[in-house]
Amino acid sequence: MLKRKPEKNLKMLKKTAQKTSEKGDFFMKTEKIEEGIRVTEISGLSLPETLDCGQCFRWKADENGNWRGVVKGIYGNIRPEKDGITFIGADEKQFNEVWFDYFDFGRDYDSLKSDFGANEMLREACEFAPGIRVLHQEPWEAFITFIISQNNNIARIKGIVERLCAAFGEEIEPGIFAFPTPERLAKETAESFAKLGCGYRAEYISSAAKEVFEGTLVLEELMKAPLFEARERLLKVHGVGPKVADCVLLYGLGRAERCPADVWMKRVIAALGGEMPACVTEYAGIAQQFLFHYARNFPEKFTGIDKK
Repeated sequence: MLKRKPEKNLKMLKKTAQKTSEKGDFFMKTEKIEEGIRVTEISGLSLPETLDCGQCFRWKADENGNWRGVVKGIYGNIRPEKDGITFIGADEKQFNEVWFDYFDFGRDYDSLKSDFGANEMLREACEFAPGIRVLHQEPWEAFITFIISQNNNIARIKGIVERLCAAFGEEIEPGIFAFPTPERLAKETAESFAKLGCGYRAEYISSAAKEVFEGTLVLEELMKAPLFEARERLLKVHGVGPKVADCVLLYGLGRAERCPADVWMKRVIAALGGEMPACVTEYAGIAQQFLFHYARNFPEKFTGIDKK
C-alpha cells in the first residue's frame, strides 16, 4: 500500500489518497494555495523533458517559463517550482479528475529508473533526462494526433494539430480550442483536412473519425482488451500501421508494455542487441521514452547502426 506523508493545513485530496504505487512506496504532497494546486516531492518530473519529448503535441512554454496546453477541454497553465510544480487556476476537483492521471502521479518513477539502471544504455538515458514521464492522454486525441505524426517532424505535427483544433474544436478561452470531437471530424471530408496541411493523412483522419463516431471502434474498450487483440483492432483502421498502433496503445490507452519502434528506436534496439533488456519487464513503453529522447539528443551514438 502506498504510504504518504500527512498533509499540513489541508485534507489530502480524495483521489490522490486512494492511489497506490505499482512499484513501491513514495511520497507526493499536494497543497491548495491561492493560485491553484501546488505539488511537491514528486517522483521524477521535468515539464520540458515530459511535455517536449515527442509524446504529445499541444504544450508549449510561454515567456515566463510556464507550460500551457489543453487536456480534456481544460486549458492548463503549469508553473515549474524549485521543489515541484503549481497548477495555476486549478482546484481539487480539476486536479483529481484531470492532472493526477494525466501526469501518471500514481506511479513511482524513481523505482522504475532504479530497475532500468541494470542496463548501461538505459541507465545513461535515465540519467540524461531523469524527469521524463509517460503521459496518460485522451484515447481519441492520441489516436488522431499519432495518425498525423506519420512521417512527420514534431514541429510540423504541432502546427497541424493546432490548425485542426482551431478549425473544428470548441473555443474554451480566447484563441484557445479544445480538441475536436469524433462527431465534429466525422462531418468533414478528407479535403477539409488536406487544406490544413495533413497531406495524405487527411484520408486516414476522415476514416478514423467515422469509425469512432459510428461506434465501430470503441477506443476505451481496448484499454482492457488482450494486448494482441487491441493492437490487431487498431491495425484494421485505414492508414494505421504498427508504429501508430503502438503509440496509441502506449500514450492513449495506458498500455505501458508496448514499445513503439520508429527509426530512432530501431537504431536503439539494434544497439541493445536486437531486443529490449529484461530489466524493463512490463514497462517497455516507459523505458522506450527515455531511450527515444536519449537517441534524438545523441544521434552520433547510433550512427551507422543497422536498424532493420
